[in-house]
This record gives sequence, C-alpha cells and structure tokens, in this order.
Amino acid sequence: MVVFIVSLALASCAGMSSAQRLASSEGAAPPLGPREPDAGRHLTLPAGHFLSECLRDLQRARAHIEALLSLPTPRAPEPALTAYDDAMALLDDASGRAGLGANTHPDAAFRDAAARCAQDADSLRTDVSLDPRVYAALAELDLSGEDTATRRWVDLVLRGFRRAGVHRDAETRARLRVLHDALTRLGQAFSQHIREDIRHVDVPADALDGLPEDYVRHHPPGPDGTVRITTDPPDALPFLTYARDNRAREALWRAGQQRGHPRNLETLSQLLQARHDLATLLGYPNWAAYASEDKMVRQQQVAENFIEQLATATASRVKDDYAALLERKQRDVPGAQRVEPWEQTHLKELVRAERYRFDSRELRPYFEYTRVKQGVMDITSRLFGLTYRRVTDAPVWHPDIEAWDVYEGPTRMGRFYLDMHSRPNKYAHPAQWDLATGRAGRSLPEGVMTSNFPRPGAHPALLQHTQVQSFFHEFGHLLHHILGGQTRWAGLSGSRTERDFVEAPAQVLEEWAWRPESLRTFARHIDTGEPLPTDLITRMRRADAFGKGLWLRQQLFYAAVSLQLHAGNPAGMDTTARVNALQERYMPFPALDDTYAHLSFVQLDGYYSSAYYAYLWSLVIARDLLTPFLRHGLMDPATAQRYRDTVLGPGGSRDAADLVRSFLGRDYGFEAYTRWLDDA
Repeated sequence: MVVFIVSLALASCAGMSSAQRLASSEGAAPPLGPREPDAGRHLTLPAGHFLSECLRDLQRARAHIEALLSLPTPRAPEPALTAYDDAMALLDDASGRAGLGANTHPDAAFRDAAARCAQDADSLRTDVSLDPRVYAALAELDLSGEDTATRRWVDLVLRGFRRAGVHRDAETRARLRVLHDALTRLGQAFSQHIREDIRHVDVPADALDGLPEDYVRHHPPGPDGTVRITTDPPDALPFLTYARDNRAREALWRAGQQRGHPRNLETLSQLLQARHDLATLLGYPNWAAYASEDKMVRQQQVAENFIEQLATATASRVKDDYAALLERKQRDVPGAQRVEPWEQTHLKELVRAERYRFDSRELRPYFEYTRVKQGVMDITSRLFGLTYRRVTDAPVWHPDIEAWDVYEGPTRMGRFYLDMHSRPNKYAHPAQWDLATGRAGRSLPEGVMTSNFPRPGAHPALLQHTQVQSFFHEFGHLLHHILGGQTRWAGLSGSRTERDFVEAPAQVLEEWAWRPESLRTFARHIDTGEPLPTDLITRMRRADAFGKGLWLRQQLFYAAVSLQLHAGNPAGMDTTARVNALQERYMPFPALDDTYAHLSFVQLDGYYSSAYYAYLWSLVIARDLLTPFLRHGLMDPATAQRYRDTVLGPGGSRDAADLVRSFLGRDYGFEAYTRWLDDA
C-alpha cells in the first residue's frame, strides 16, 4: 500500500514543471496542522549555509509565483492566492531572519551573509511588485465568494503593486529596480555605521559619584585608574542621569552625538536622494508624500499638522519644565542663563527628588532582571489566558538567548526568543523582530525580543524603571505578532496593520509598568523580598508628570526631522544645518557645533523613514485604548480578553481604525491623551 501511494504521488507529478510540483506539494495541499517552530535554527547555521538556505527559499518563492502564473484561466481564487501568499511568506521570513542576523548576530561573517540575504530578498520583492503579469493574475480573480478579510487583503496587495509602479513602462520599471536596490544597500550601510560606532569616554573613578552601587561595581577602574563609559544606552543613560561630574556628562553626551559621523553624512544624503528620486519617478512630489499614503494619516500634510498640533499643546508645559531646570541649575551655578543638553536628565532627576521626594535610584533594587522577566510573563499570562513554557533544547545562536513557546490550553500558539543582554556589534536599542510568519493551520508565528540589559551573574542585574517600561513595550509587540499570527493569510498576520498604528499595542502594555496592581505582583526588593511600596509608586507617577513636556518635544523634534528631511528635494541639502534649525524650532536647548544627532537616528532607515511621527500618533490611540482598562482595572481579565479578541487577534484583517472602534465602541479621540498630558 505504501508503495502504491508513493507511485501515485510520483505519477501525479510526472510532466509538471518544478513550479507546479512545488505548488502541488506546498500550496494546494497544506500540511495537517502547523509545522514545528524552527525558524531560530537558521540563525545557528554557519554563514555560508545560512546564505544557501536563504537563496533556496527565494528560489521557492519564485517557483510559487510561477505556479500562480501557470494556473489555468480563469484562475480559481484559492490556489492563486495561496501561491502568492506562500511566496510572500517565504520572502517575509527570509527578510526577517536576515534583518535580525545582520543587526544582532555575534559572528561578523554571519552578519555579512545576512546582509546579502536581505539584499537578494528585497530585490526579488521588487521584481514581483513590478511584474505586470502577477498584478493582472491577482486583479482578474473573482473574489465574490471570499470573506471580507480576504477581499480587503487583495485590495491592499493590488494597491501596493500600483504604488510600486507596476503600470509604468519597462524603462521606468528598470529604473525603479535600480533605485530599490540602492535603497537597500544604503539603508544597511546607514544602520551598520551606527551599530559599529560605539564611542566611549575614560573618566576618573570619582566621576562615578552619584551612580548606584551596582553600576559602580560593574565599572571598575582600569590599569590606569580611569573608568570607561560607552555610549551604549545601559552605560550612558544612568551616567547622564546620576553622575555629579558635569564635565564627564558633557564628554559622554558629545561622544554620543558623534556616532555615525562622518560616514553617515554622505550615506544619509544618498539615501534621501534615492528616496526622493523614487517617489518623484512614481509621480509624487517627495518621499514624505509617498510614504504617508498607505498610513492612517494618508497625507503628508496631516502628519505635519499633527506635529504642529502637539507642539502647540505642549508649549506651556515645555516652558514650565525648562524654567524649573534652569532655576535648579542657578542654585548651583548662580547667574546661569541656560540649560545645556547634557544637563537635562540630571537636573530633571534633582527637581523630581526635591518636588516629589522621589529618587529613581530607590526603584532599582525592586527591578532585578529575572523577576521583571517573570513578572511580565505572569501578568500577560493572566490577562490573555496564556501559558509560557521554556524550550531548553531549542537551537539558539548565543548562550544568552532563551526560547519560549506560547500556549493557550493545549494549543501551541507560537514561539518567542529573548535576547536581552549586551554584547559587541549588537543593535543597541530594545526591539522586536519577526522571525516567522504565522498562518492558521500552516505555520506558527515566531518572534525575537532584543535588548541590552545588564546580565545576571555574581551580582543581581538591576534595571532602571525605563528599562522595565521598555520590557513591557517590546513584549507587547511580541504578543501582537503571536496572537495576531493566527490568520488565514500571511499578508494579514501579526502586526501587518498601518505602520502608524503598530506602536499602539506596545504602548498600551507599558501602562502595567506604572500601576501598583501590576507592579506589586513582581517588584520585590532584592534583599528583603518586600514588594514595591505603594507610596513609592505614587511618588514615581507624580514625579513622572514633571518633564513630560520636554520629553514630548524631544519626540516631536525627531518626528519633524524624520518628516522634513523627506519633504522636498534633498539635492544640495546640508542635513546638519537643517536638523539644527529644527532643534531650535522645537527644543529649548541650543543646537551645538560638531553634534550630529541625525547620523545615529536609527529610525531614518527602513521601517519608519519619514514617519517617526507614528510613535506619537500611536500614543494618542494607545491612551484611548487604555480607557476601558482604567475603568474596569488593569488586571480585569474580561477587558483584556475583549482587547485581545478585537485588537490583537485580528492581526491586519481590518483597518486599524476599525479595530479600535470594535474595542471602544466608538472612534478614538484626543481626550484621553490630553488628560494624560495634563496629569500632574
């Protein structure tokens, strides 16, 4: 019987092209149940083997496209859409693994191989998006019998083809391919220059006066008696906050402002020009207009108006915050006329201590890394009805990395990896990366969370509260990827919503880092085991209100930089002068010579480019999404389940505004954000 079945299978493939055989084995007959999650295995391969597997997956993606085109007409929607979706899933997963590998892998040869994989994947994606045959095959499908989500997805896919330039003549499409390839290479170079350019200052041991004991312990003097402080956030942020030595803080701040210089001056100029050339070739006035079209804002002017609206709303708060910092400085430096940028964080800490009896160093003993990790998992497990199981035998690409499977009852929903500690040549900022796309019954979603937290060892690894907040934030992205990764189509899976909504679910989860009902479940003193006192949480929340105006203006400055660098023809633009002018417009701190914040502004590459405003746009929505939780309690499982079902679970199956409306029962508004901004 076995031989007979195999013979039939072989006979059925006889005479087929390789593309048809691939579609027969993978597209039309998906496997029973999702495959075992194993995307992490790719990151454990030798560099050459990784690249070979990447190229093999790209060839499989091409075969799926050929299978789509070879279907007899009129094409049935199911096999046609499955073939296209399979191709895009292979491309997305190859790109996801490559992006993670190029930015975080410990091996230099692997990072190079991953960068090559990303280039080839982007090149193939461009080829598909500019292929009129593929567009026609999808546009001609009769979708009258398909569900709403499928019809919406195909509409978005076809819009993407049109935005890519599929209807342009052959010469224009060839030029678009060249520009896309250039954008990939330039974006990789821009990010690599930042990642590899970690600056440092060597300071005398007494420059650490004011730093927490555990920080001092992890920074012993070298043979020459000096202490090396790097511009990596785990080093730099506590130093700029607590160090009493103003000259040392200035030196470190200036070193951070030099990252990416001078190499990224030319790289950024070329990147901006290539984006502008591509946008104008497609008929748009500039890149910002092109990039805004498929976001919630739809138009560049809406994004510009939003930035100005928030700038106006924060004007009085910024003035008050700055005046308080200057007054505090004048007590130490009589006659001081201004606050310098490297003084902001330190002075803010002093004002908070005096006004609200709050010293953020008091929090650190309550935020030991392993307890924070367990706390985030326990809270989200309780809220969303999930179980997390450590997978100790999963292949990982560094000893620090942990693999966890997510279950709902007996059903495995996906897998995530935690890569949480510092190492050389690793992406410096907290982030979440898609590793594998989830599709109902076919593949499980897999994601990776990376950060640069201190590593537990002989002494406990204590976190700043901002790091606890970022843990919740990035874990929110992971949950969105996994809980939303149960859709029929890869193109609707996980967080494939409008990009100016993507941050909202992560920002929602940050609230659990601020409330006693959540914090006291895991935040316990490292020595006494006592839970974080409610009074300290109250003082922390009150103190956080101070400086909110300055923080928002900093974000608005970055949003304006992101948008305005892309708002016109960049030919001949002095990007440094342009950024300095925007700083003078949005920030109360002077723009200083020989500083280049834009050259290490990682979000200018890739996903956000001109749309950094999305962080604040999403925050407006997130504050409104929190209103039912604040009404019923953060730990209310019924509210959490409804949020999961209406916002996270659908993935990209509906427009973001519809997801929000289904949870709130109304359109989102500005009121909740205004209340949060005015909270003091």
